[in-house]
Amino acid sequence: MAEEYPSLFRSEEMSLIQLYVHTEVAHDTVAEVAALGNVQFKDLNPDVNAFQRSFVGEVRRIDEMARRIRFFSTQLAKANASHPDHPIPIRSLEDTPIISITGPRAQTMRDDLDSTLTQHEERLAQMNESYSTLRERERELLEAKEVLRSTKGFFERAASIPSEIRQSIDDGTQPLLSHEDREAQVSAGDGSQFDFEFVAGTINRERLPTFERILWRVLRGNLYMNHTDITQPFVDPISGVSTYKNVFVIFAHGSTLLAKIRKVAESMGGTLYPVDASAGKRMDALKEVGARLEDLSNVLVRMESSRDQELKVLGENLKGWESVVNREKRVWECLNLWSYDASRKTLIAEGWAPTRDIVRIQAALRHAQEASGASIAPLLHILPTPHNVQPPTFHRTNKFTEAFQTIIDSYGVASYQEVNPALFATVTFPFLFAVMFGDVGHATLMTVAAALMITFEKKLAKADTGEIIGTFFYGRYIILLMGIFSIFTGMIYNDIFSKGMHLFHTGWTWPHKEGSITAVPNGHTYPFGIDPTWHGADNSLVFINSYKMKQSIILGVIHMTFAICLQLPNYLHFGENSSIWAEFVPQILFLHSIFGYLVIMIIAKWCTDWSSPSITTSPPNLLNMLIYMFLSPGTINEKEQMYAGQGFVQQLLLYIALICVPWMLLAKPYLLWREHKNKMGRGYRTVGHGQNGEAREADDEIIQGEEEGEGHAEAESEEHFEMGEIAVHQIIHTIEFCLGCISNTASYLRLWALSLAHAQLSEVMWDMTMAKALGPTGWQGVLGLVFIFVMWFQMSVGILCVMEGLSAFLHALRLHWVEANGKHYRAGGYPFVPLTFNFVEVVGE
Repeated sequence: MAEEYPSLFRSEEMSLIQLYVHTEVAHDTVAEVAALGNVQFKDLNPDVNAFQRSFVGEVRRIDEMARRIRFFSTQLAKANASHPDHPIPIRSLEDTPIISITGPRAQTMRDDLDSTLTQHEERLAQMNESYSTLRERERELLEAKEVLRSTKGFFERAASIPSEIRQSIDDGTQPLLSHEDREAQVSAGDGSQFDFEFVAGTINRERLPTFERILWRVLRGNLYMNHTDITQPFVDPISGVSTYKNVFVIFAHGSTLLAKIRKVAESMGGTLYPVDASAGKRMDALKEVGARLEDLSNVLVRMESSRDQELKVLGENLKGWESVVNREKRVWECLNLWSYDASRKTLIAEGWAPTRDIVRIQAALRHAQEASGASIAPLLHILPTPHNVQPPTFHRTNKFTEAFQTIIDSYGVASYQEVNPALFATVTFPFLFAVMFGDVGHATLMTVAAALMITFEKKLAKADTGEIIGTFFYGRYIILLMGIFSIFTGMIYNDIFSKGMHLFHTGWTWPHKEGSITAVPNGHTYPFGIDPTWHGADNSLVFINSYKMKQSIILGVIHMTFAICLQLPNYLHFGENSSIWAEFVPQILFLHSIFGYLVIMIIAKWCTDWSSPSITTSPPNLLNMLIYMFLSPGTINEKEQMYAGQGFVQQLLLYIALICVPWMLLAKPYLLWREHKNKMGRGYRTVGHGQNGEAREADDEIIQGEEEGEGHAEAESEEHFEMGEIAVHQIIHTIEFCLGCISNTASYLRLWALSLAHAQLSEVMWDMTMAKALGPTGWQGVLGLVFIFVMWFQMSVGILCVMEGLSAFLHALRLHWVEANGKHYRAGGYPFVPLTFNFVEVVGE
């Protein structure tokens, strides 16, 4: 059965499996299954709190190990940021020996790893604490040094200009250093000092103005303050924030004022330092601080060297430890989903797995038993899937189809074994993009870029390319196909950087006349694409505009018809034969009785030689024809009639379209009602009743166990049937389809609009740049041509390839999501999320 769907056409056939695993082999069993990555386990303990599960202790232990690894990563990042010239190398996971988490020594390995991480954390934390303490002491010594230097300079300046010191009077605005009786005590000689009191320290530069204002108000102006800037910033060893400070020296009378100054300074975050008034003692203190700073610097160098050695050891093993912790966390979190039978020391698990992988899963279970040395092998049972339980949807993809599948899954996950639109999107998506982007030159640039990404994909996959480049790299195969298809449509449009290509003999000849001339046919037919003669004609825009508009209508009707036809394999597969006649047939008839007829008339108009003498009518306006088909059924303008009986045919098609509306509206609700009545007539049995309808004597736990697949997996109750809900749903669906056929067909005109915009923008860019640069000659002309070419090429890549490409991509996405998928795609499934070790790192979260 599983071999019927080996491709993307439908999702993989899934089986509901049940595992019986002894506790001694449970860890290795989960690890082996996760290495395969093809089992999605169910939570058999939905009512149990996360803190009350069987292996919550192991999960907490692993979380603590993950916390230590995050701490190591943070320390390495900080060290590399502070020393970018000499970063500490971190060995990649590919270069790190793989540490096995299975086998008899798995428990010993976990204990040893936990002990190793604990020891490294303690050593690193102790080093960080010591380093922070030493840095703080260094900061204090540096501030003390700056204070001593600043006060020394201040006293020297004050001693050298005593004549400028004014006498102090009772006026509080006079400086405090102007007492004549103290001036005699000021001497420039050694051993001299000022006989007054002062406070010295440091404070943050941004707080200095506030500090001055507060002191002035508190002391009522009875102070003299001097301050200088410290040019060197102080870096916090923990936060890494730089702080700029100022040295201040404040002179005041009396111990009371000095005490107030100290309190205000400390409240403002200032740091006070004792400074002696004696010049000799200040010099001795400065020398002492310098010696202590030198000793401290030597200690810091040795401390940084030891810390770097510790970080190098962590860098060598960090990725390997992360891998082990991530895998262990997945294993223990999975085991918490299983049901534990304490009497048998057995774990019971249920989950979904692809049917084709059952053999591989059984082999993994045997390998887990052999690796752990257990005597009891895990058992695997395939449970019957209840008819009203939908398995998860799983599509096997590769690097080519993955991006296309992601586009479809972004709209919605397909129902189980529903026809997968991603298979057809591998062709329709790049083709519709190419219809809007068709230009040989721009498409070649896009193809070359995609080919380069594919050629170097192994290197780019390992490199950190960033979010934007990473997105383009993820869709490299989509870009490649879009480029190839755009080259094809560019050949049809005969466009290469807005210029025509004369690849074959043209079918038109320009007469040698003066003034306005008209090209005449020369008997040749251009074999592929648009004749390049149209690119130089005055009416080229009218011709190409008409061609692309009609082409978009044709492609839109074909695309929608194909989407409706995808309903048919779904109805056949799910046994919904009544929907074929109630929905598929009337929808096809409705669409083609109106727009299918329009497509036929467009092709017939193209194939008619209106210049032939045998044609007596003029070319009809097809838009007016379609409008009057509804306004005046059966009435045809004889001057624009294309074939005999056209009025009758159009009237018949209109009647068919009108009949399809009640057909879609009433047929399906009636068939569902009749089917429900037949079931009721045959006897309806729900869960909780016996074969004859009598009540079953079973408690709730047994019934709940059967519903969850623990044993019989009996079918649950049938879906509730409500005729009113079905009728309302069908009314909405019918109105949506009928109006959607009109609006969606008009929506495909975006193919024409985007293609026209791209061609016109490319032509304007060429005319405004390269066309003007090709005229001048000489070295100035060559220099100008090179400059203009570089500018034109950059604009072509940035605007026409990237911006216009993204615009066409989004419009192609819209056509697939709304116009196509809306016709058939149910998207009522949920994704298959297996337990796997190929995941984004948990430690880094």
